[in-house]
Amino acid sequence: MSTPPCKPWRVNVFGVRHLSPAASWHLRAYLERIKPTHVLIECMADATELIPYYTQKGTKPPFALLAYTDSLPVRTLIYPMARYSPEYQAVVWAHQNKAKADFIDLPSDVFLALQDVEAELRGKAREGAPAPVEATEPRLNVYEQYAQRSGEQDYDTYWERHFEHNLSEDAYRLAAFEFGAALRELDDAQPRWRAENLVREAFMRRKIEATIASGVDPTKIVAVVGAFHAPVLSGEFPAMSDQEFKSLRRRACKFTLMPYSYFKLSSQSGYGAGNKAPAYFEMMFDAMQASPGGLGELPMRYLSTVTRHLRESGTHRSTAEVIESVRLANTLAAMKEGLAPALVDLHDAAVTLIGQGELAVVKDAIVRTDVGTDIGVLPDGVSRTSIQADFEREMTRLKLEKYKTSVKQELSLDLRENRTAKSEESAFLDLNRSSFCHRLRVLGVKFVEPIRVHQQSASWAEKWTLQWSPESEIQLIEAVLLGETIELACGFSFNQKLEACASIADAAAVVHDACQCAMMPAMDAARARLQELAAVSSDFRAITRAAHLLGLIVRYGDVRRFDAAPLVPLIETLFVQAALALHSAANCDTEALPAVLTAIHELNQLALDFAEQVDEPLWLDQLQLLSDADDRNPVLSGFACAILIERGLIGNEALSREVSRRLSPGVPADLGAGWFEGLSKRNRYALLARQVLWTQLADYIAALDEEHFRRSVVFLRRAFGVFSVNEKRRIAENLAEHWGVHADTAAEALEADLSEQEEEKLKAMNDFNFDDL
Repeated sequence: MSTPPCKPWRVNVFGVRHLSPAASWHLRAYLERIKPTHVLIECMADATELIPYYTQKGTKPPFALLAYTDSLPVRTLIYPMARYSPEYQAVVWAHQNKAKADFIDLPSDVFLALQDVEAELRGKAREGAPAPVEATEPRLNVYEQYAQRSGEQDYDTYWERHFEHNLSEDAYRLAAFEFGAALRELDDAQPRWRAENLVREAFMRRKIEATIASGVDPTKIVAVVGAFHAPVLSGEFPAMSDQEFKSLRRRACKFTLMPYSYFKLSSQSGYGAGNKAPAYFEMMFDAMQASPGGLGELPMRYLSTVTRHLRESGTHRSTAEVIESVRLANTLAAMKEGLAPALVDLHDAAVTLIGQGELAVVKDAIVRTDVGTDIGVLPDGVSRTSIQADFEREMTRLKLEKYKTSVKQELSLDLRENRTAKSEESAFLDLNRSSFCHRLRVLGVKFVEPIRVHQQSASWAEKWTLQWSPESEIQLIEAVLLGETIELACGFSFNQKLEACASIADAAAVVHDACQCAMMPAMDAARARLQELAAVSSDFRAITRAAHLLGLIVRYGDVRRFDAAPLVPLIETLFVQAALALHSAANCDTEALPAVLTAIHELNQLALDFAEQVDEPLWLDQLQLLSDADDRNPVLSGFACAILIERGLIGNEALSREVSRRLSPGVPADLGAGWFEGLSKRNRYALLARQVLWTQLADYIAALDEEHFRRSVVFLRRAFGVFSVNEKRRIAENLAEHWGVHADTAAEALEADLSEQEEEKLKAMNDFNFDDL
C-alpha cells in the first residue's frame, strides 16, 4: 500500500439512499459542478474490474453484481443496479467524462465470510437459547421510528416525501449527510450490524487514502456512499491498517454480472436493498431529467399509466376521472405539507376516483405501474461463468432464445423423430430440448417447469412453461459448483443423490430422471444402486413406485433412443416382490390409504402393460386374497374386488354373494360402506350396469339403524362425491327400478331441495363425532 497522506484529509462525499432517483439526479448535478477526476463508489472493491461492463454497448439495467463462494455451503451476495441507482449513474458520469471510477467497499470474499460468522453466531445462540420469556412488544427500528414520528405509514413514504421531492440545488446531499449523522447518534439494538459497518468504513477510508497517496488531489475526489457512512469518510477517523486488513476472515469466491428484474427489486424492498415500486421510481427519474419542474407532471404520468392498464384489461375510464384523481393526489400531498404527491397519495387517488372506491378494480393496474416488467440485458460474453456460457450455447443450439423473457410461455414438445427434417439435429430437436429442460429441472433452475400431460398413451408428448428471472440466473450460477457445464453439473448431482439413496423408490426416481436427461452412465449407476436396495426392501409402496417408474422408462425407451431391455428383468423381480407384499401393506390406516390405493393401481397397470414379462397370475391371486379378506382395510378390499370385476374375473352371481356378505346388517356400517367406497373407485360404468348391486345397497341402507346410518354416511358421501352428473342419473334409474317408480320421479326426488326438517337432520349430523373412525 502507498504511503498514507498527511492527515487530516477531506474529500467530497455524497451520501445516498440506494435506488433513489433523487440521489441520482442530484449526484449528476453535483458531479457536473465538482468535475472530479476520481469517483469512488460504495461497492465490493474486487469488483472494480467489472465497471467497464456497466457502460458497454448492449448493457441495459436492471442488472446485479453477484458474488458467490466456490465451495459449500454456498453463500451469495447480490448488489442490484437500476437505471436510477446513484451508483450506476456515478459510473455512467465517470465514463462520459473520462474520470476514473473505483469501488471502495470490503472485497466480496470478506463479505461472504461475514455470512459464515453470522450463521455460526446464530447456531451458538440456538444451542444456548434461554428459556422462553413473556413476549414483549417488538421494538421499532430507527427507520420505522422516523416514519412514525413524522406521521407516515412507513419509512419508504417518509423518505420519498422528505428527500425525493426536493430538487433545490444540493438539497439532497446536505439533508442526507445530516440524516446519516443523526442515525449514527441513535442507540441501536444491533451491535454486530454496527460493528460490521465500522469495519467497512475503516476499509473505505483505507481506499480513499490510497487514492490520495497515488497523487490525486482530494478536492478532485467524490465518494458516493450510503448516507449512514457519509459523515465518517474523512481523515479525522482511522483507516484500516495492513495488519487489520490481513486479519479479516475470507471465503474464496467468484463474481459475475447478471440480468435482474424490476419484479425482483420490488420483492427486496427495504432500506439499501430495493424498493417496492421500481417502475414508478424510474418514471420519477425520467420526470426529473425532463425538467427541474418535471415532478409536477409525475402524477399525471403515473395515473394516466394506471388508466391505460385498466383500459387494456377492458375497464374504461375517462380523461376527466384522471384529471380529478391528479387534483386529489395533489390535495393529499398538501395536507401532509409535501412538495409533491408521494406514491401513497397516488394510490389513494387511483382507488378513490379511477377505481371508484374499489381497490380490487385498480389493484392489478397499480401493480403493473409500480413494478413494471423490465428485465435487464447484458451483452454476450460479459462476465459469464462457464455454466452460463454453456447455457447460452444450448439455448442457441436448441432455438430457445425467444423463451428467455420475464413473460411465462408454454413449450409443447413432440419427442418422436421428425422424418421430414433434413438433418439429425433437426429431426430430434424436441427430444434434445426435452433432455435440456430435464437437466435444468434436476439442477433446480426454475427457468423451466413441467406441465403434466394426462394422455396415458402420449409418452412422446411433453409440455413445459418457461420464464426467465434473476432467481433462474442465481440458480444457474450456483450449479457451477457441481460442474463447469450443465451436463457435468447434472451428472455430479445424480452421484450425490445416489450416495444419499436409502429407498428403492428414490433410486428408481434417479433412474427415471437420468433417462429423461439422456444421461445413460448415470442411469446405469442408478440401476445398479436400485438392485442393491431391492434385495433388502419389503415396502410395498416403495417397490411398486420403483417398478412403475422403470415401466415408464421402458415404455418410452424407443422415443428417447436408448436400449431399455436391461431394465425388464429388474421390473420382473420388483413386480414379484410388490405382489407378495400387497396383503401385508393392505393392513393400513386411513392416513396411509391414498398412497396404497395409488400403488395398487400402478402395479395393476404394470401387469397389463407387461403381461408377457411379469407374473400376472401371482398378482391376480394376491388381489383375490385381498378382495376376500375381512381383516384388511375394507376400502382396499373393495378396490381389489373392483379390479377383478374390471378384468372379468367376478361375475354377477359371485358379486351378488360378495355384496350380500359385505352389506349385511350384521357388518359394522363403516366396514360395509368402506368396502363399497373402494368398489366404486374403478370402472363405475360396469357397476352401474349391475342392477343387483344397487338393489342390495338400497336394502342395506334401509336396514341400518340411526347410529350405523350416520357412520356409513362418511364413506357413502365420499364414494358418491366423485360420480359425474350422468352417473348419478344412472344410479337414480337403478333405484327407480328397485322402488317400482318412474326414473324421472326418482331423479326428481333425489335432486330436489331438502325440506326444512331434512335440513335440520343434516345439520344435526354435522355434530356427529367421527374421530373413532
